[in-house]
Amino acid sequence: MKYIVKSIEDTENLAKNFASTLCVGDVVLLNGDLGAGKTTFTKFVFKNLGVKEIVNSPTFAILKSYQGKVPLHHFDTYRISTEEAIEAGFDEILSDRNSIIFIEWSENIAPLLPEKVKIVNIKLIDDNTREFEINE
Repeated sequence: MKYIVKSIEDTENLAKNFASTLCVGDVVLLNGDLGAGKTTFTKFVFKNLGVKEIVNSPTFAILKSYQGKVPLHHFDTYRISTEEAIEAGFDEILSDRNSIIFIEWSENIAPLLPEKVKIVNIKLIDDNTREFEINE
C-alpha cells in the first residue's frame, strides 16, 4: 500500500498505524536513500511500541536495542558485510522470535534475512513530502 506524507505529523500518524500491525517476531526492512526518513519513521514506531528513551540512528553503532512493550532492535547495516554481521552475532539476534527488528540497508546482509519480512520503502519527494510503500 502507498501513502504520501506531507509533514512530520503525517509520518508520525503513519508510524502509529504501522506499529499497531506489528507482532513479536516481525522483521521490518527499511529502504530509501540517505535522508529519506528511515530513522525518523523508526523513532515514531518505537515510541508507539512503548520506548521511552531517545531513539537515534544506529549508523555508527550498527545496532541499538530498546525495551518497549517487547524488545526492539534497530540495525543499520550500511557499513558491514554479511560475514561481518555473522562475526558480530547478528544472525542470532535475527533468529530471536521474541523481539521486533528494524533493519536499514538490509541488502548488505540479505543472506541472513528471514523469508518472511515486512518492507517499508521510503521515497524522498521534497523537503517535506515522502512516499511510503508498505508491503506486509
